[in-house]
Amino acid sequence: MTDRIKAKVISPSLDASFTQGLVSFFCGGELGVFNSPGFVVFPGFCDVHVHFREPGFSYKETIATGSRAAARGGYTDVCTMPNLNPVPDCPERLRRQQELIDRDACIHVHPYGAITVGQKGEALSDLAGMAEHCIAFSDDGRGVQSDDLMRQAMLEAKRLNKMIVAHCEVNELLRGGYIHDGEYAKLHGHKGICSESEWVQIARDLELVKEIGCAYHVCHISTKESVDIIRKAKAEGVNVTCETGPHYLILDDSCLREDGRFKMNPPLRSKEDREALVQGLLDGTIDMIATDHAPHSAEEKSKGLQKSAFGIVGIETAFPLLYTYLVKPGILSLERLVELLTVNPRKRFGMESHGDFTVWDLDVSSKIDPTEFLSMGKSTPFTGWQVSGKCMATVCDGKIVYRA
Repeated sequence: MTDRIKAKVISPSLDASFTQGLVSFFCGGELGVFNSPGFVVFPGFCDVHVHFREPGFSYKETIATGSRAAARGGYTDVCTMPNLNPVPDCPERLRRQQELIDRDACIHVHPYGAITVGQKGEALSDLAGMAEHCIAFSDDGRGVQSDDLMRQAMLEAKRLNKMIVAHCEVNELLRGGYIHDGEYAKLHGHKGICSESEWVQIARDLELVKEIGCAYHVCHISTKESVDIIRKAKAEGVNVTCETGPHYLILDDSCLREDGRFKMNPPLRSKEDREALVQGLLDGTIDMIATDHAPHSAEEKSKGLQKSAFGIVGIETAFPLLYTYLVKPGILSLERLVELLTVNPRKRFGMESHGDFTVWDLDVSSKIDPTEFLSMGKSTPFTGWQVSGKCMATVCDGKIVYRA
């Protein structure tokens, strides 16, 4: 795939090391040469939580636009959530999504199969029929409310040697909320989503995992209690991993504005929650960072905090934000960030790297401008933020799939 990469190895201890300096490669009949002290080669990033909206919602995003946006963000592997139309809850419906992926994706796209039929939480999907064709099982966007149904799902997933990837949310605790039940909500008359709605279901699921012994992964954790519960479970040897998103590590509810760009689920929590998440990264409780890239139309995101759709985009801005606001201030090492974005997600989800890589110039400074996004979604709370780092090229399966 590569003729040569001439660079200084600055982290040989990592399973997937990254390099810095002069980079030259030849692939797909195209020569790439980068020569700057700020140029760094990373393994292709891996995001286990994205929404590419096809089939069913192609006015928000498509496999083609989503995968191109991912390549611009340095990603060569992504896992797409099943809140689609039709929901991939059986082999035939999963096959429809796979046909779009095979036709349009420029990177590796791994679909999830739904845990329950239609993601309605009433009956188990055809997990056995989908097992060989999906990365794992998830009902992301909805928590599985029934204890018995989640137990059945875990038992079947264990039998099939597949993982349950859970969006944890107790419906009866939501009470019509749409931002965090914190100071901003109280001061501005908004209905809040309490932290218990997340961590109570995590606690329930972890008791089931102890009983059943299946592999279990928690989506987008946002509360300090979630970190504590998962940390304790790991210490007890429970087979659990988890993720959080860049926005939960950098923002909190004091940053909220009366704008749909700040509305996502789970919501931005308190400063104390954000600090607990950062500590969870440092001590290994949190295993990976996933963007929860969730594009919507401009109209759907133009209705303020109360009425806008939940979800923001993030796959094109994740690395620059994390590098600028966590690595450069010395909060997180660059080596640890590479583990969180490449090594850990691939190891947990059983994905090969294929030798894919991405080249970044860490010396370039710019402001985040959604009009430049390749994603159809433009809604981000980070519009206008100054960041360091620009993706110069991404190589997947021996092809240059993005070049600045």
